[in-house]
Amino acid sequence: MRVLAAAMVAALLSVSSPAGAQWLKHHDPRVPRTADGKPDLNAPAPRLPDGQPDLNGLWNAVDGRFLTNIARRAGFDAPFTPWAAALFKERQDNQGRDRPAGRCLPHTIPTAMMVPGYPWKIVQTPGLTILLFENFTDFRQIFTDGRSFPNDRQPAWFGYSIGRWEGDTCVVETTGFNAEAWLDDTGHPRSEEMRVTERFRRLDFGHLEVEFTFNDPKAYTKPWSVAVPFELLADTDIIENYCENERDWAHIVAAQP
Repeated sequence: MRVLAAAMVAALLSVSSPAGAQWLKHHDPRVPRTADGKPDLNAPAPRLPDGQPDLNGLWNAVDGRFLTNIARRAGFDAPFTPWAAALFKERQDNQGRDRPAGRCLPHTIPTAMMVPGYPWKIVQTPGLTILLFENFTDFRQIFTDGRSFPNDRQPAWFGYSIGRWEGDTCVVETTGFNAEAWLDDTGHPRSEEMRVTERFRRLDFGHLEVEFTFNDPKAYTKPWSVAVPFELLADTDIIENYCENERDWAHIVAAQP
C-alpha cells in the first residue's frame, strides 16, 4: 500500500499545468511552408547573417522515453559506482516517491528539456544564449562571450554554463551543480562533481539533436553519452506554467499508510 500510495502521489504532483491551458497561436512569416501552408520541418536549417547556425526556436521532446530513462539505449546500462547503484536502486524500490519535480522542485539538465508537451525556447544572441522552459517557468543562461568558469560557484539546479562553436555544433560545458536533482524520472543520480557537455546540432529547420555527455566520477565509473532528438513547434509560443502542488505535499504524505 505504501508503494502504491507513493506512485499515486508522484503521478498527482507531476500534473502542474493549469486545466484548459492552450498554447498561443501566431502565424510566423519566417517559417518555410509546404504547398498546403503547413510548416516545412524538413527545409534546410537556417543561419544567422554571419553564417552561424541559427538555433532559435521553440523545441519539444519527441516523446517521453528519455525522461523516463536517460540511459535508454539498446544494451546499455549507466556505469554506476557502488554509491550511485545503491541510490538508484533505492529510488527504483520506492517508485520515485522523492522525485524532485514531483515536489515542485526544479527540473534541471537534461530533464527540463525532455518533458513532452512542455516546450522550451532557445533565444540566441551574441555572447549569450538563453533557454526558457515552459515547465515551472524556468530559465537557463549559456555564456558564449569567451569567459571561463568563475572560481566561486554556488551549487545550483542548472549549474553554470559556458559555450563555444565547433563548426556547426554549439558545445556547452556546465559545472557547479547541486546533488539534489535526478538525471531522469527513473532516478539516475548526480553529485556536485557532475560535469555535463552538450552538443547542439540543428539538423534541418524542424529538427534539433542534443548529445549529452555525463562525467561524474562519484556517480559513474566513466563518462557516458546519449543523443536526444527534439522537434520544432512552429506558430506558437510558451505560456506561464507554475507548479502549485507543493502546498498539498504535507497533507498527502500524512495520509499515506
